[in-house]
Amino acid sequence: MRLLATSTALALAATLSLSVNAQDSNLEPVVENAAQINQSARQSQLTVDTIAESMQERLQQYKQIMKEIDGLQVYTQQLQQQVGSQQQEMDDLNQSLDQVSIVERQVSPLMTRMIDALETFVELDVPFLEKERADRLAGLNDLMQRANVEVSEKFRRVMEAYQIEAEYGRNIEAYSAEHSVNGQLQDVTFLRIGRLALIYKTRDGQQLGIWDQQAREWKPLDNSHLIAVDQAISIARKQKAPDMLMLPLLANKTSGQ
Repeated sequence: MRLLATSTALALAATLSLSVNAQDSNLEPVVENAAQINQSARQSQLTVDTIAESMQERLQQYKQIMKEIDGLQVYTQQLQQQVGSQQQEMDDLNQSLDQVSIVERQVSPLMTRMIDALETFVELDVPFLEKERADRLAGLNDLMQRANVEVSEKFRRVMEAYQIEAEYGRNIEAYSAEHSVNGQLQDVTFLRIGRLALIYKTRDGQQLGIWDQQAREWKPLDNSHLIAVDQAISIARKQKAPDMLMLPLLANKTSGQ
């Protein structure tokens, strides 16, 4: 009986062992599949995390781009306003240029008439600084013929000549030049007091002359005026302080007197 029991127990143990081995053999594929599923799940989670991070970065990039687009739109509007303003300025400038062309066509004949009038005035004026004034007028006439000089510069030079002529009537001047005295060319000193008097003195001081504007000729001046003339010359050359001058003046006589 004991032998039988032992045999039975051994048989039962063998059966159980075979059963467990069979179960282990059947579970191995399941465990392997579960491991693969877990590995796949982890890989999928990593992929999802990567995609999520990428999407977050792209979202931030999108928001940044949208901000830049908004800024560019504002900047574009400002540029459009500036372009519109500049276009208006260009239109105004073009209109001004058209007007300038019209003005230039009107100013050029005006300047020519002004120069002609100045030439006539100088010709009829007291004959002082004759070469200097003649050269200035010749320079203006030459300037008017030059196409490479702006009209504004031409007009400035003409007005400058008028101002110089106007100043002659308000100042006193002494200068040296050659002059015909009794038919002989001599170095003399001219004294000009505005346009009221033009007097010359020979270098030796022996002869004085004064311009008679009405008769348009030189007349001799008595040597008694030599001291006053010398004093006036010194004042004109800033060698003496300004002082009262006692000089002869030729009064213009009107017709009928």
